[in-house]
Amino acid sequence: MSTDGLTPVANWKAQGLSDAGMRPGGHVIVQALMAQGVGTVFGVPGESFLAALDGFHAHEPHIRFIACRQEGGAAFMAEAQGKLTGRPGVCMVTRGPGATNASIGIHTAFQDSTPMVVIVGQVGADFRDREAFQELDYRQFFGPGTLGMAKWAAEVGDAARLPEYIARAFHTALQGRPGPVVLSVPEDVMSAMTDVPVLPQIEVACTVPAAHGIQRWRSLLQAAQRPLVIAGGSGWTSGSACALQDFAQAWNLPVACGLRFQDTFDNWHPLYVGDAGIGINPALAERIRQADLVMALGIRLGEMTTSGYTLLQAPRSHQQLVHLHPGAEELGRVYAADVLLQASLASMDEVLAALGKPGQAPVWASWTQAAVADYVRNREHVPVQPMDMAAVVKTIERLAPPDTIYTNGAGNFSGWLHRYLRYPGLATVGKTQLAPTSGAMGYGLPAAVAASLTHPHRTVINLAGDGDFLMNGQEMATATGYGAGRQAGALISIVVDNGAYGTIRMHQEREYPGRVSGSDLYNPDFAALARAYGWAAETVVQTDAFEPAFARALCLGGPALIHLKLPTDVITSRTTLQAIRAAALQRDAQN
Repeated sequence: MSTDGLTPVANWKAQGLSDAGMRPGGHVIVQALMAQGVGTVFGVPGESFLAALDGFHAHEPHIRFIACRQEGGAAFMAEAQGKLTGRPGVCMVTRGPGATNASIGIHTAFQDSTPMVVIVGQVGADFRDREAFQELDYRQFFGPGTLGMAKWAAEVGDAARLPEYIARAFHTALQGRPGPVVLSVPEDVMSAMTDVPVLPQIEVACTVPAAHGIQRWRSLLQAAQRPLVIAGGSGWTSGSACALQDFAQAWNLPVACGLRFQDTFDNWHPLYVGDAGIGINPALAERIRQADLVMALGIRLGEMTTSGYTLLQAPRSHQQLVHLHPGAEELGRVYAADVLLQASLASMDEVLAALGKPGQAPVWASWTQAAVADYVRNREHVPVQPMDMAAVVKTIERLAPPDTIYTNGAGNFSGWLHRYLRYPGLATVGKTQLAPTSGAMGYGLPAAVAASLTHPHRTVINLAGDGDFLMNGQEMATATGYGAGRQAGALISIVVDNGAYGTIRMHQEREYPGRVSGSDLYNPDFAALARAYGWAAETVVQTDAFEPAFARALCLGGPALIHLKLPTDVITSRTTLQAIRAAALQRDAQN
């Protein structure tokens, strides 16, 4: 949306311009995106969509093309914007290498259920099927399916049908379980002239379950002794998240969040019990095993949330299970639940209101109280030197503004953020967590850049590992070039440097103690690198030096990087490499 409340296309039309008349297909694409409310497109320019680039030029400043440094970073930025806004983030890339580079962000959007539209320039029709320069069949490469990379992949063969395809792409990306859509547009379609008008903005069709399903859910809940909610997934709104909190409070239910969806439920709420994901609190894992009713709301019950399908046995868990999800194809896919409910997460206020309130005080007060106490104990830590990551994260939480957006990629470093940071939740300040449930490294920095450009008045903080950061560190140039972090909100990247691919090193020591191969990292001076990109930067090697460095970064008025040096031995928030190796050697000796 533009600052005056009009969509980009309405703003443009208000100035007397039109989407009618003869113009190239590339201009039609830009206009059709504007009609869907798109104001920013991320990408890397390519010769296969020059007509679209000309369309962006023609329609500035109503829509902008953010030129990124690599298509993987661009796709991550679009995915992050989709997470933040609930509308499809848009990425435009060229054929062949451009599209394959972008595939990491498309896969992340698929696994994270994030609405996203990717437009790929394609070889012209006159060269097709000859293995022309950089030619691929994107319908096969991104082909839809339950284990595919996109919800829908199509190729547009006629410029007059571009608005139809783009409207359908947005519809498909948004309906049911959200996800990515890939549209391939040949060069000759980009340049072909047409007078076709664009189509109006697609709205999400909301679904609610039948009354008998909700009644069955209520019956199970009334009969339970040890119930527990696991919430998450894509599509929650502030209103539906508020309804979830009201529901939990009315029934006195302990609420956990799925992997990297911790901002679904306010972590400061007295009923929050932690996150069910990588590095789960062992006490919470045991609570899930002991529960007699698990209510999985909006979340895919995937490998990480279920700890390898062990917390809930597949295909039939010993706990009674209510599974609510917006995608019909997800329900019953892994678990034969007692109650299966298809519902749009935006309509959860209506769904949860239909459950009503308990007729009498629930009998599980001590169960809930104990689960909350487990979470409180899990945030305690024993200080370590010279760099205490738990203290670092707690300092960030204390000093950062309440509506700060936090981003991270994949790696053991993220365990400190997930364990010790309390996300305020969608119900209070909106989306605050951007992180890949797909486990994609390199996500955090591009996501932070996109968040800063999307919400320039909110502070954005990226926590990255050294291996994770360098996979897309070049996007610091994108941040500098487009002014990210230079308005009211700060943009800060904190790089945790332990000189190793930490997750791999941890697994090596556990499975092959002392036999290290391929997991050492040879790093640059991250602070010097950031300064070369125009960022302010500091290196911090002691815990007590972090707070003043972070306070300075918050008020700089420009992007900043803090380089933290961490001993390799401090491998997770729970243990050390030395302890893992010793346990593995003892195990091997006994065998």
